[in-house]
Parts: sequence; C-alpha cells; structure tokens
Amino acid sequence: MFNHLVDLVSNASGWAYFVVFLFSALDVLIPIVPSETAVITAGVVASTGGLSLPIVIVAAACGASLGDNTAYWIGRRYGTRLKEGPLKGEKWQKRFAWGEQQLNERGAELIAVGRFVPGGRTAVTLSAGTLHYPWPRFFVVDLAAAFGWATFASLLGYIGGSSFEDAPWKGLVLALTISFSIAAGTELVRWYLKRRKGRAA
Repeated sequence: MFNHLVDLVSNASGWAYFVVFLFSALDVLIPIVPSETAVITAGVVASTGGLSLPIVIVAAACGASLGDNTAYWIGRRYGTRLKEGPLKGEKWQKRFAWGEQQLNERGAELIAVGRFVPGGRTAVTLSAGTLHYPWPRFFVVDLAAAFGWATFASLLGYIGGSSFEDAPWKGLVLALTISFSIAAGTELVRWYLKRRKGRAA
C-alpha cells in the first residue's frame, strides 16, 4: 500500500500533493508511514518540473502540523491511558520519559527539534499534550518547525534531483541517504549524551 502511494508521488500523479499531505499527517500517529520518503520524492519530481516545489512544501507542512496537533490533543485527552496501554512497551516508555524530561527543561526547543526525529516527534507531541503544555505556544512553535521540516526534506529532493537531471532516481537515493544519515546521527548524539550523563551521575 505504502509503495503504491509513493509511486503516485514519483509519477507526478494528480494525487501527489494529497499523498504528501496525507503521509506528513499520518507519520506522527503511525511512525511506519514514510513521510520523509514521500516529501523527498516529491522534491525530486519537482526538480524535473512535474510538481510545484512551493505547493509541495505547503502540503507537507500543513499535513505535518495537522498530524502533530492531532497527536497533541490525543495526548492531552488519552495520554495516560496510551502510556499504560498500547504504548507501554519499554522502548516507548523510554521515549516518553525522555520527551517529558526534555519538555520540562526546554519545551519549545524540543518541539522544534523533535519534528526532525522520526519516532521522536510522536513521543514529543503526545508528551506535550499529556503534560498540558500550552497549546497556543505548541501550535506556533510546531507550525514553524513543520515548515522547516517540509522545506528541508523537499529541498533535499529538489537539489538531489537537479544534480542528476539525466537520472533523477540517483538524486532520490542521495537525498534519502542524507536524510537517514542525519536522523541516525541525531539518535547517536542523543544516545551518547544520555550515556555520558549516566556516567557522570
């Protein structure tokens, strides 16, 4: 199913903008949805003239903001139940603990950075709602972060596609590699800082 939807983007279908919007909205609620892949792919297609880059950015940003705010309100209403039910696994509990601690220390900064971390954005937005982080502030910070994320991902694809005009798929591979490397690097730094803090304690 997901591969078919990504194909709609890469084929510059009329559904492409909706697919980008939908993927961007769903991935915070269903982390396996490949939103980065869809947005980067749309950026590559835009580099060939098949899509409008500004519209891709707006569609991705609006979808991301909608998904984040939905997760926020789910957390605000059902956060405790989720943590004690479907998301009670050790992996999710560690993410929630990290998200809650960081929100208490540096709320706006974490919301902005969390948007760029797959999986992390889910924990941050749900935690923000669960902790009743002020919604007006959350909305403004998250909207800015959503546009930053959408611009980064789409430009990554656009520049990659422009660099390989004769073979856009190479640009897609390059852009995805860079994106995944940044996400992995972020997780590595977070792990290192957590480990160093643990040793210091």
